[in-house]
Amino acid sequence: MLACCSLVGSIPCIHHQGMFLLTLTAGADSLHPPECSVGETCEKATSYQFAVLFVAFAFLVLGSAGIRPCSMPFGADQFDPHTESGKRGINSFFNWYYFTFTAAMMISATVIIYVQSNVSWPIGLGIPTALMFLACVLFFMGTRLYVRVKPEGSPFTSVVQVLSAALKKRSLKQPKDPKQDLFDPPHTSAIVTQLAHTDQFRCLDKAAIVASQDELRPGGAAPADPWRLCSVQQVEEVKCLIRIVPVWSTGIIYYVAVVQQSTYVVLSALQSDRHLGGAGFQIPAASFTVFAMLAQTLWIPFYDRLLLPKLRKITGKEEGFTLLQRQGIGIALSTVAMVISAIVEDRRRAIALSQPTLGTTITGGAISAMSSLWMVPQLMILGLSEAFNLISQIEFYYKEIPEHMRSVAGALAFCNLALGNYLSGFLVTIVHRTTGSGQNWLAQDLNKGRLDLFYWTIAGIGVFNLIYFVICARWYRFKGTSN
Repeated sequence: MLACCSLVGSIPCIHHQGMFLLTLTAGADSLHPPECSVGETCEKATSYQFAVLFVAFAFLVLGSAGIRPCSMPFGADQFDPHTESGKRGINSFFNWYYFTFTAAMMISATVIIYVQSNVSWPIGLGIPTALMFLACVLFFMGTRLYVRVKPEGSPFTSVVQVLSAALKKRSLKQPKDPKQDLFDPPHTSAIVTQLAHTDQFRCLDKAAIVASQDELRPGGAAPADPWRLCSVQQVEEVKCLIRIVPVWSTGIIYYVAVVQQSTYVVLSALQSDRHLGGAGFQIPAASFTVFAMLAQTLWIPFYDRLLLPKLRKITGKEEGFTLLQRQGIGIALSTVAMVISAIVEDRRRAIALSQPTLGTTITGGAISAMSSLWMVPQLMILGLSEAFNLISQIEFYYKEIPEHMRSVAGALAFCNLALGNYLSGFLVTIVHRTTGSGQNWLAQDLNKGRLDLFYWTIAGIGVFNLIYFVICARWYRFKGTSN
């Protein structure tokens, strides 16, 4: 595992410093422009105020980049994978980690936002800052109890060495008997599991061919030049990474559907009746993402404590559904959610155009008389989709990537999320350019657009992604399988 996981305690402190600076920008008068009323000319922020704000964001980015990929593998390392209780602990850990994550997000999206909007920004930012400080204190209090895996060097160096050695020996013939013809010294690592030789990507096997005895040090247990001769273990580790890439790429397409819950779903809510019952209270449009989080927080304990024990008896597998099966279920559910979204949006728009509306939004779009609560089912299904797909993704990478690369495994799922957002933005740009000359599907006033067709498009992409995923899953060979 990379060194950042061994130093995971220092990362929350960096994140806390960013939160502290951000709180100061809201609380200290010298760190933000003075307040101004409607109609007044507001003063711009000074260069110094912008600098402090950017430094705060930089600390937050650095802290998040360290916490997210490292905290999960670090937590899973506390369980012994060689015992039955340890294996069950690892399987449950990822579920409960994501449960606490989504529960915290729900509190942040409701309580914290309410405090910031209705009480005070300094208090609203000060609460998570204080909680982050408490997290740092609790972490360091338990330092002596943690299992800490010492790093064995950078895994990326080994990957580059294999690719370099295979390229240099590309003219050599494939070995007839890999067990006899490839360099496979005794396995000595106490951290990394020994991998069996596989027949996939045999071109990489050339990196382990001993072309001459000069490539070995005296005794034959180590290469004279690691950039020209690599071990079978190193080659198989690279194969593990390559095998994961197709499965990982399906997650990018999957997130195109998921990110809609925080974009166009909010806009649809703004142009729907958000009144709750007969009272004058309106559900904030941005708070509709809470329904997806609620589905996750309800499903995870139900699955882990009630459904999983029964699935173990039915399937005979420790994890119930396999990790790839759970990912596939998540992709299928996201597609179903997009179909429901398209149907609901078509109905919302039809009511807005055919019946008296409840007023207009600040952009001039008419508010449909359809209750915004009709969007809850699609959000709940998207939440279930994440509970299946994202958790199994993280666990899949953790188990299938070589042990000393587990911080990389923790980062892969979040890279999917980031790239999925970029892909969604790219898709929106294409839709704007192709439909803008006529009826723009994504017009600012959704009643004048065809958001339902955009949802149908994403659903079609989801069907393609599901087929692609099934092909990748059938082709995938789990770590340790030799044939």
